[in-house]
Amino acid sequence: MSEGGEQRKIIHVDMDAFYASVEQRDNPELRGRPIAVGGGSKRGVVAAASYEARKFGVRSAMPSVTAQKRCPDLIFVKPRFEVYRQVSQTIGSIFRRHTDLIEPLALDEAYLDVTQDKLGIGSGTLIAEQIRAEIFAQTGLTASAGVSYNKLLAKLACEARKPNGLFVIRPQQGATFIAQCDISKINGIGPRTAERMHQLGIYTGADLAQHSLDELQRYFGKSAGYFYNAARGVDNRPVRVNRVRKSVGAERTFFEDICTEQHLGEAIERVADEVFSRSDRIHLRGKTVTLKIKYQDFELHTRQASFADPIDSVEQLKLAALAQMHKFLPLERGVRLVGVSLSNLVDDDQPQATVQLPLNFC
Repeated sequence: MSEGGEQRKIIHVDMDAFYASVEQRDNPELRGRPIAVGGGSKRGVVAAASYEARKFGVRSAMPSVTAQKRCPDLIFVKPRFEVYRQVSQTIGSIFRRHTDLIEPLALDEAYLDVTQDKLGIGSGTLIAEQIRAEIFAQTGLTASAGVSYNKLLAKLACEARKPNGLFVIRPQQGATFIAQCDISKINGIGPRTAERMHQLGIYTGADLAQHSLDELQRYFGKSAGYFYNAARGVDNRPVRVNRVRKSVGAERTFFEDICTEQHLGEAIERVADEVFSRSDRIHLRGKTVTLKIKYQDFELHTRQASFADPIDSVEQLKLAALAQMHKFLPLERGVRLVGVSLSNLVDDDQPQATVQLPLNFC
């Protein structure tokens, strides 16, 4: 519900294979071909993959060597983040024509609350259709959109019709839609939580709804309220214009300088373990990994990589951080400090209260 008691209209917009689509747009020779943005070296990591590459199982945060094995014809393209940012600014200006209640999740993804839209269109579905048309007209790129009465279902609706699709989940359809969902698709249920749920015989939203709040609290602690509500199509999180937390990170200063690749890699992995543990505790995932290194003479350098999808395992985070480490090799000086951070965060706040769902929506 909105503050005025009106049923919310939420749109989740996600650009289709954003980085890769920009490269295919700007280079006709890449269109229709499997490409990976980033990577390219034996120690590289894929930042994003075109849909042609995804058919072979190529995904973001995958080692380049693995991606090349899965798709021998894969073409690696250097990322152009300045161009992606410019396109993202254009998309943001389109959003602002319709609402000021925008919660960006990354350069290519955002939630919009259009309950009170600026142009007085009134229908969340029509607004989403217009936004997608405007994005294509101004950028030449396609976007997918999900429309629903809360953020949880808007995101699921968007995923249900990618690429280049639009899907609407109305209030009377929410609980039924969730019941059929694989629990790993529900926002806020990561791989480790999904594995625990599988051990309890929970595979779908319907399975999750069979468990009482008390049962879920025994197994999942403070997240139980969110899981209980999600299984019923309820999510009270508002679209947040100002996202307070920008990054999650950790760093370590060493008593003795690190001078070998092996010791540096081990130190980075230990810090990455701590960062992922912190992000897991506060239900955050990041799309950008930054490695910070301070040399013995206090000279500070950073390297970062952005990915199309959030980092959802500690193994992925370690791999991405180590890929940045190789940009500093061979070590010419001792290293006195190492830092790893996640930014471009996806926030999985956990609501607690249930609500009744009115039927008027789009």
